[in-house]
Amino acid sequence: MVYVIAYLKAHAGKGDDVVALAAPLIEATRKEAGCIGYDLYRKPAEPDTLVFVENWKDRAAVDAHFGEPHLKAFQAAMADLLADARIEVVHPERTEVI
Repeated sequence: MVYVIAYLKAHAGKGDDVVALAAPLIEATRKEAGCIGYDLYRKPAEPDTLVFVENWKDRAAVDAHFGEPHLKAFQAAMADLLADARIEVVHPERTEVI
């Protein structure tokens, strides 16, 4: 099992836009082969700070997800909304930062 933790920091006041654009991504991703869980969380005291917590069967499923059109569309839409982003892929034996 592999976890992906994606930390997103939206520009001030843009957190709602990110959440709205993420809804179709979340719906489509949950239907992907190998997806065990895919959730978006928001810090209550920092509404422009969001975290995706993803649970995948294996790294191959994560790699397939990275090529999906719905993820690419979300990434393109986020280009002007995000101030910062960091993605960690957590394997049982190591953590990758991408």
